[in-house]
Amino acid sequence: MQITANAWNEYITRLSRLNQKAGQLMREYIGSHGTESTDDLIAYAYGLVTKYGEGSAELACQMYDAMAALQNARVSPAETAAPASRREVARMVQATRESPPQMQRGVSRLVKRAGADTTLKNAQRDGAEFAWVPHGDSCAFCLTLASR
Repeated sequence: MQITANAWNEYITRLSRLNQKAGQLMREYIGSHGTESTDDLIAYAYGLVTKYGEGSAELACQMYDAMAALQNARVSPAETAAPASRREVARMVQATRESPPQMQRGVSRLVKRAGADTTLKNAQRDGAEFAWVPHGDSCAFCLTLASR
């Protein structure tokens, strides 16, 4: 069996909303507070990546479990992957500090990555085979991976 197109579209729409909201909140923060304090930028970005990344990972768990159920796979319930570490967020902020739009995209990318990492973590655990099929607002890196 396959998951319905409506269920899949709802899933990707919800994931997209999460990473877009995180990016929007980062943009608003920069608009209000500027980019002067690197420590404040890192703390805020880390908070966003953690909160919205956990949401992304939980959605990925739900989809993973739904797909496993449709295939009658006998696997343990999906487990979330950890969102990006404070160190990873700090590196992203420091690398994009001079370009607020890039920092906003960096936050969104790290949120999206938590969902992707969750799917990969569980697929590896279960010995699943899969292919990446980009859809919607896929980043250039994801498109590159999917083309291989």
